[in-house]
Amino acid sequence: MAGENVSVVFKLYCLAVMTLVAATYTVALRYTRTISSGDLYFSTTAVCITEVIKLILSLGMLTKETGSPVRLKKAIVEHIFCSPKELLKLSVPSLVYAIQNNMAFLALSNLDAAVYQVTYQLKIPCTALCTVLMLNRSLSRLQWFSVFMLCGGVTLVQWKPAEATKVQVEQNPFVGFIAIAIAVLCSGFAGVYFEKVLKSSDTSLWVRNIQMYLSGILVTLIGVFINDGEKVLEKGFFFGYTPWVCFVIFLASVGGLYTSVVVKYTDNIMKGFSAAAAIVLSTVASVLLFGLQITISFATGAFLVCISIYLYGLPKQDTLKLARQDTDKESKQRLITV
Repeated sequence: MAGENVSVVFKLYCLAVMTLVAATYTVALRYTRTISSGDLYFSTTAVCITEVIKLILSLGMLTKETGSPVRLKKAIVEHIFCSPKELLKLSVPSLVYAIQNNMAFLALSNLDAAVYQVTYQLKIPCTALCTVLMLNRSLSRLQWFSVFMLCGGVTLVQWKPAEATKVQVEQNPFVGFIAIAIAVLCSGFAGVYFEKVLKSSDTSLWVRNIQMYLSGILVTLIGVFINDGEKVLEKGFFFGYTPWVCFVIFLASVGGLYTSVVVKYTDNIMKGFSAAAAIVLSTVASVLLFGLQITISFATGAFLVCISIYLYGLPKQDTLKLARQDTDKESKQRLITV
C-alpha cells in the first residue's frame, strides 16, 4: 500500500473502475477495427488526439494541485519553457508510448480482444526485467516462478489462437502477435524509465505528465504525417470517427491517468485481481460480440496467466525477519538442551 488510509469501499471502487476500463477499452477498440460499420478511421490520429486529451486533463490536475493561477503559471514557465533538457528527457518515453499505442491498434486489428488481453500480460516479465536492469531491484523466487508460468500460459494461448466467427475483416495472427510483442517491450521500458525520472527529483507527477504529453503530441503528429499524411490531407483528420471511436479515445485518455490513482491507493494483489478479471470480462465479451470459440489450450493458458499474475503480486517475505526467527528458535533449542 502507499501508506494512505482509505476505506475498503474506495479500494473496491478503484479495482472495479480499473477492471472495466481495461476490459472495455480492448473490446471497444477491437469492435471499431473489425465490426463497426462505416469507413475505417486512422489509428494514428486517434493516438494523437488521446495525447491531447491527456495533456488537457493533466493541466487541470496541475491547476488543482497548485491552487492558484499565479503558482500554475510559475510552474509551467519553470518546468516547461525554462527546462528544455527535461522536455528532451521525457521525449524518450513519449516516443516509446506512441509506438506502443499504435501497436495496440495493429494488434487488435488482427487478434481477438481476449487473446490480446492475455498476451499483453507479457508486460509483467518485461517490466520485471527492466526493473532489475534499470533500477537495480531484485525479484523473489516466487516472482521468477510466476514469470515463467505466465510465459507458459501465453504460449498456450498463442499455440492455436482462438478464432472469432463474426469478424468480417482479414486478419493475420502472426502480425498481431508481433505487434503485441513490440507493445510489451515498449510498455516495460517506458514504464520503468518514467518511474526512474519521477524518483530522480521532487517534480510533481502532473508536471512530468505535461512534459511527456507535449513531446507525445509532437511525436504522434509526426507519426500521422509519415504513415497517413496523404490520406489525412485528402479525407480529413477526423475521417471515419464515430461515437464508438470517440469512446475508445476517451477510455485511452482517462485510463492512463486513472492508473496513477490506482497505483497510489491499491496494492499489487488488487491490481493482479483486476488484470485477471479484465481477462475474464474480455473473454465473455468476445464470445458474445465476436463469436470467439474457446479452445482447451486458450482456457488453460488464460488460467495459468491469471494464477501467475496473482502469485507475482504477493508481497515479498522479509528474509531478515525470517532469519532472526530461525536464529531465535535455534537459541531456544540450545537452552532447552542445556
